This record gives sequence, structure tokens and C-alpha cells, in this order.
Amino acid sequence: MNLEVKGVHFDVDDKTKEMIDKKLKRLSFAEEYIIDQLFTLTRSKNGYTCESNTNFKWGHSAHIRVEAIHLPEGLDILFDKLELKVSKEKDKVQDHSG
Repeated sequence: MNLEVKGVHFDVDDKTKEMIDKKLKRLSFAEEYIIDQLFTLTRSKNGYTCESNTNFKWGHSAHIRVEAIHLPEGLDILFDKLELKVSKEKDKVQDHSG
């Protein structure tokens, strides 16, 4: 899986990258199905926008966007939604292949 983390209007520090790496373990059940994972973290006046673009082996992609006041809170919500979406996509593929 290719992983990319971008920061808009701020630099992504090592602490944030470690937090994302730790949370990516929640997606280990579908690691072989994900080709690319791009995170874009944007800081604005009102807080943070956390976005995720996930590209799957079978050509589908998923885009998830979350807004939060604090970055760790935004990442928690983002990974909750991302885990659910990846699980649904994996189940769809397994249902069609059987």
C-alpha cells in the first residue's frame, strides 16, 4: 500500500505521522485490497479538515472528508468512517467473487 500524507497551510510533523501510522493498523484486515492511501490535512480558521482518498485494487476509490476543531479528534472520526467504508467495499468484492 502506498501512503501519502499532505499538510495544507501547515507542516505535518512526525507526531501526526506516527498517529496516522498507528491508526492505519485498524485497516490491516484489508491491506491487500488497498493500492493507494492519500491523507490531506488542511488547517483553517475554524479548525482542521481531514480528507482521505483510498484507491482499491478493483478500480474503485473512496473519498472521505471530516471537519473538526482539533486534529486528533478529526483523525479519530476519519478513521472510524474509513474503517467502515473499507469493510463495506471488501464485503462487496467478496460477495461478488463467490
